[in-house]
Amino acid sequence: MATLRAGSIHDAALESTSPEAWRARLGERLSAAVARAWENAPGARRALEQAGLAPGDVRGLDDLTRLPVTRKDALPGLQAAEPPFGGLAGASIGHLARIYQSPGPIYDPQGHDGDFWRFRHGLAAAGFRRGDVVLNSASYHLTPLGFMFDGAARALGCAVIPAGVGQTELQLKAAAHLRATAYTGTPSFLFQLLSRAAETATPLVLEVAFVAAEMLPESLRADIEAFGVRCRQGYGTADLGCLAYECAALGGWHLHPDALVEVLDLETGLPAEPGQPGEIVATIFEEAYPLLRFATGDIGALAPPGPCACGRVAPKLAGLLGRVGDAVKVKGMFVRGGQMEAVLKRFPEAGRFRAVVTREQHVDRLSYEVESDRPGDAALAAALAEALREELKVRGEVTLLARGALPEGSRKIDDRRTWR
Repeated sequence: MATLRAGSIHDAALESTSPEAWRARLGERLSAAVARAWENAPGARRALEQAGLAPGDVRGLDDLTRLPVTRKDALPGLQAAEPPFGGLAGASIGHLARIYQSPGPIYDPQGHDGDFWRFRHGLAAAGFRRGDVVLNSASYHLTPLGFMFDGAARALGCAVIPAGVGQTELQLKAAAHLRATAYTGTPSFLFQLLSRAAETATPLVLEVAFVAAEMLPESLRADIEAFGVRCRQGYGTADLGCLAYECAALGGWHLHPDALVEVLDLETGLPAEPGQPGEIVATIFEEAYPLLRFATGDIGALAPPGPCACGRVAPKLAGLLGRVGDAVKVKGMFVRGGQMEAVLKRFPEAGRFRAVVTREQHVDRLSYEVESDRPGDAALAAALAEALREELKVRGEVTLLARGALPEGSRKIDDRRTWR
């Protein structure tokens, strides 16, 4: 593998300005975003009116907490009541570039900007540069992660191999033959590729990786970097795009200079102090989807303030600490107990259930324990597994148990993973 390369500041005008100028710029963008949402997104306008606000009432960051919060878990209901985007999009469906579907279902619009989700800053901070050949192993199917990385890499002047998920051997051959120098995707699949390359003596020249959609424990980062590949991670959602990313200095994730990110106390809803856990809430300024104070359901904490060796002045997230509600992320996809329950209700033979999430060799494993009148019925177990896979987009094995086998009060999702 090649020598680890340094990261760079992608846009010095945005990322290395003074903290005061950084806040002033975000305040101006917030005011403009509220005005656009009022004009073009009827759902956002109704929410503002219900809060007693008009566009002129939001002049800068000091007015931010006056805006109402929209929760991600509310999106399926909002979109069902007012298709397709719950009145929150700023453009009609025919004027969008693409539309995605996430489990829920939740529909996410994409505007025409080549780097609509703003991930190029994260890739640049990780060390991607013009002329890199990027193996993009993120999914291009219905969910936007593949296009998120694809657009960001091309915005930096990189060539992209649109590999998608799976087919490890084919991806390995393509990366070797085309001399891919960079990788985007999940960290677990990157580790599989590198391990397989070592086993088969396949020559790779990968130097740098930007990963997302899964946790990156330091043990996995160390295993990846032992192959000579610099590995940095980013944080974002399908709705909001990139919200934060690591730089060369590590020590947390810099908040994106073109997004407004808050961490709100879980009890009071007020801004949390650095180090205090809270829900991550973000505002983005995209004309096609001007989301205002969108609650992600992710729990995180801000890092203590202070300068970073990389030169960026944006505050940092210290990391992610979990989820609000019943959703957990497995193999890069959110799975929810409510979705599982809805699937199993279609099968009269199925009763109470428990989903179990474990992790082996840096790979997530999902399995289900389902009470049934037909314990041990292989055909029924296979049918349940396929129905759950179709709905959740994640494969898991089903074990059928006798009625009453599960403990009373069992959680719908038992996440047994540890992150070290």
